[in-house]
Amino acid sequence: MSSFPLNRRSALLALPALAAPAAVRAQGAPWPSRPIRMIVPFPAGGATDLTARVAGERMAALLGQPVVIDNRPGAGGNLGSDAVAKAEPDGYTLLTCTIGTASINQFLYSRLPYDPTRDLASVALVNEVANGIVVAANSPLRTLGDLLAAAKARPGELNYGTPGNGTSGHLCGEFLKSRAGVNLTHIPYRGTSQVIPDILGGRVDVAVDNLPGYLPHLKEGRMRCLAVTSGQRWFSLPEVPTVAESGVEGFEAVAWFGFQAPARTPRPVIEKLASTVTGLLAEPAVAEKLREIGSNPRPLGPAEFDRYIAAENAKWKAVVQAAGAKLD
Repeated sequence: MSSFPLNRRSALLALPALAAPAAVRAQGAPWPSRPIRMIVPFPAGGATDLTARVAGERMAALLGQPVVIDNRPGAGGNLGSDAVAKAEPDGYTLLTCTIGTASINQFLYSRLPYDPTRDLASVALVNEVANGIVVAANSPLRTLGDLLAAAKARPGELNYGTPGNGTSGHLCGEFLKSRAGVNLTHIPYRGTSQVIPDILGGRVDVAVDNLPGYLPHLKEGRMRCLAVTSGQRWFSLPEVPTVAESGVEGFEAVAWFGFQAPARTPRPVIEKLASTVTGLLAEPAVAEKLREIGSNPRPLGPAEFDRYIAAENAKWKAVVQAAGAKLD
């Protein structure tokens, strides 16, 4: 027989529960029991936002709670990412992360307000997209060869717009400059929706950006894609050559998007979110919606996503160092 009085024994058994985070103690209540906020660290209309809206709509139906999209642009995605990193780890605040926020930015910026490995937990990889090197339809540049020849003839005079510092468009541009030995001036914007009018208006020479936001303009003939950055021709623009096909050997890069949660979010919540996301990506209707915006579904769960990010970190750290790119 135990020598502990019953009330003391009960108190000792209760200590682990009292020490646990509030979200874990609340697991007796069904999760989710209120709306989920999905922070998108870029403006509406770009590939990050479109990914969140396609997946979020189906997540809401499967989880039985609204998924509210909250656009928090700024600092190459760092502002919105930091908001999630500092949010309560209760499963009700998620981040639509990108190749920039989860990988590139930590090597590009001298200081980040959050640590992408320590402060954020992987939920699932959702999709990937090629970047396009895009010009207005009336541009004299007809091919990537034309762009590179003009850049060599007039070093630094031609510019390329991207949705911001640290985005995959920015680093693809730097990668291209390094591989092709040309000098182009980077013009960072605050999102795809700001780049597009300046391309159409002739205020910037070239855009290097995720394809989804440009597909309507390309299909309507208002823009022209000189090359795609993927290793193979992209399914939504099969007539457009890759950068490697266009003479820049060894060039391959795709952007990707996924979901993360604050670190210390209870593991059962992470697992339920992950199974929900990977499950919806297997649905033909959702996969088709993602392809309609020019992206390719790429479902990976938390552990696989962690390994994927680690491999991307090694690649993009080398690219940033080779380009000599650094931001305060």
